[in-house]
Amino acid sequence: MLINEAWAQSGSPALGADIWSMLPIILMFVVLYFLMIRPQMKRAKEHKAMIGALQKGDEVIAAGGVVGRISKISENFVTLQIAANVEIQVQRPAVQLLLPKGSIKSIE
Repeated sequence: MLINEAWAQSGSPALGADIWSMLPIILMFVVLYFLMIRPQMKRAKEHKAMIGALQKGDEVIAAGGVVGRISKISENFVTLQIAANVEIQVQRPAVQLLLPKGSIKSIE
């Protein structure tokens, strides 16, 4: 009555047309990998290597901007001397940056 009959399409669309329609999505994932994922993985790898190479006496910046010298190191925690007779304990991954020797004296 009010609804027209639906006619099935004859034949199937070309395979090449499906690949061309998927190409922009594939290109977006490739660009996303090279611009975001790969550099982030590289930074994480460098941070992990820096955390593993920490030694007693190194000057570091911890999370939150706390600057201190490493006085004790354990498997999971680092004790930082932030002032005379003042020490705090932070997790190893909380260490964000390794400073050159003598940086703390130049700050004071």
